[in-house]
Amino acid sequence: MTDAPHSFQLLPGAPHSPVLLHVPHSSRELPPDVRDGIVLDAEDLARELDHITDSHTERIADLAAGAAGTTPWRFVNRLSRLVVDPERFPDEREEMTAVGMGAVYTRTTHRAELRPDGFDARPLLERYFEPYARAMTAAVADRLATVGRAVIIDVHSYPTEPLPYELHGDGPRPPICLGTDRRHTPPALLASARAAFDGFGGIGTDSPFAGTYVPLEHYGRDTRVSALMVEIRRDVYMKEPGGPAGPGLEALATALAELVDAAGNTD
Repeated sequence: MTDAPHSFQLLPGAPHSPVLLHVPHSSRELPPDVRDGIVLDAEDLARELDHITDSHTERIADLAAGAAGTTPWRFVNRLSRLVVDPERFPDEREEMTAVGMGAVYTRTTHRAELRPDGFDARPLLERYFEPYARAMTAAVADRLATVGRAVIIDVHSYPTEPLPYELHGDGPRPPICLGTDRRHTPPALLASARAAFDGFGGIGTDSPFAGTYVPLEHYGRDTRVSALMVEIRRDVYMKEPGGPAGPGLEALATALAELVDAAGNTD
């Protein structure tokens, strides 16, 4: 449990801001003991990290926070999603378990073995997943107590071409995909996102990835918690897979800052 506080970071924003930028998949970092439980050699692991990491999304969120009129709060995962994926359900509700990519992955993006059969995921869930969930829940609760509402903007990216692990990879893959939840994504928030990201070549909803992150304590229960997932197709801003960022990154950060300010001003 001693590693848990170092596996994520809450970066304070303006006291009166309801907005939390959530960046869960930007890191490539693996603690040594977690690396030891992964069967891939160094070359294959580097390749897997190229495919699975939402590269440069932390930088997009950082620039957006600096450009926004009112600084949002940021909750950043400092470890790779190959440690745990904090956005998966930790139980039978998670559909990605069917391809070995539940809260703790046992298969790669190409459905190869990542961890051995019979791997016990419980220690990783206890050490990393559960503290992360508690901290994110507390961050949302703090915004509710202070401002009366919370707006989670989930910052992701996805590959131009579908990967074998995707369960819904045959649908549209627009430059910007907005993931929604029927209870937690109000029309005004979705409209603000469409306006902010207009000009990147097209915006879609819930394809190839649907939904958005809300802590389980609030999920389906508290409509004061609004949420939207922003999925950016990687060719818009970087060289795939896992390569450097290009000029599109700054433009995306400006658009995200616009969304942050609109979300902060929308009741």
